Amino acid sequence: MNKKERYLAAKEKYAQIGVDTDAVLEELKKVKVSMHVWQGDDVQGFLSDDALSGGISVTGNHPGKATNPNELRQDLEKALSYIPGNHKLNLHAIYLDTDETVDLNEIEPRHYETWVKWAKEQGLGLDFNPTFFSHPMYKDGFTLASSDPEVRDFWIEHGKRSRKIAEYFGKELGQVSINNFWVPDGYKDNPIDRLSPRKRLMEALDEVFAEPLDKRYTLDAVESKLFGIGAEAYTVGSHEFYMGYGLTRNKLVCLDAGHFHPTEVISNKLSSIGLFSEGILLHVSRPVRWDSDHVVIMDDELQEIGKELVRNNLLDKTHIGLDFFDATINRVAAWVIGTRNTIKAVLKAMLEPIDTLKCAELNGDFTTRLALTEELKDFPYADVWNYYCEIQGVSVGLDWLKEVQDYETNVLLKR
Repeated sequence: MNKKERYLAAKEKYAQIGVDTDAVLEELKKVKVSMHVWQGDDVQGFLSDDALSGGISVTGNHPGKATNPNELRQDLEKALSYIPGNHKLNLHAIYLDTDETVDLNEIEPRHYETWVKWAKEQGLGLDFNPTFFSHPMYKDGFTLASSDPEVRDFWIEHGKRSRKIAEYFGKELGQVSINNFWVPDGYKDNPIDRLSPRKRLMEALDEVFAEPLDKRYTLDAVESKLFGIGAEAYTVGSHEFYMGYGLTRNKLVCLDAGHFHPTEVISNKLSSIGLFSEGILLHVSRPVRWDSDHVVIMDDELQEIGKELVRNNLLDKTHIGLDFFDATINRVAAWVIGTRNTIKAVLKAMLEPIDTLKCAELNGDFTTRLALTEELKDFPYADVWNYYCEIQGVSVGLDWLKEVQDYETNVLLKR
């Protein structure tokens, strides 16, 4: 059977349990994933050649990483050509594209005009992140929570300017730009005073966010982390800190799959945050024992994230972004694998007979709930996915891999 015939057979099978696959694919078209630029150059950016600092580390030295904005956009175009749907791109502040010598507390929208022009050509939205790491003003493990007013003021100004850039993205591209704030501040060993740095961080963020911006153009998000390299004992911006801050300041609460204890999962947090927060920013990553940001695979947690978003109607208030970087493999392939898997997990969740399952659960029919969820594991969701890729005009299955390998030979290895 060809792909269309396989899809029609799958469509009939899903119809038997009350799932309309045509309607599902129409809904899937609305799902946007914000693909992160920093997979393409190992989080180096174009501000300076300084080594990574602030809890950030990239392992591996696969050849061909992007060394300038044009190479990075070239690689992104290649990756996006294999990903079904219309999506967004996530920039960090260090990815400015300018001939000017400019520091993080001096950035302006004009330093990102080339990205906006390119995004318009590609039909992409742009998200943003101020960069609170890999900089000389990241001093003694602190930025916004620093006890040094000079350090703190530098980063406050950076945050304010970042918000203006995100607003510019939203106005120019007609898609709201999510501006995500994560800071690495913390101590390597046990502190005496855990409260004062958090108070300083709270007050600094309040100053950064003091100017109200139109939510049609940009939304602020705050992101927690359990620990980082050099901040193993104490992180100022913990989950509890940012959950409280986000809920009381009407900010998006960012949940990153790698930023919690090794036995914690964010899928179980989505329904709770969804009840109380302005919205959710979701950073899809794959931790292996710690926040190691491996390429996203179709593991249990990714599928549970997809189910929680779909079963609880959270897609409308959740902004899905990716956050991983692996320099041991082809970087274009990493984007393709991770992004396709994220979309696929949402599709698989959409193919559940959710109303039937919820009704069984509400009526105490746990037998039906268990039997149906187990049987669904053998349903032909891959045939639906392959058909979706085909009608979206992108490669099906592994068809993309040979082209990426050729791209590596003809382009990446010649850099």
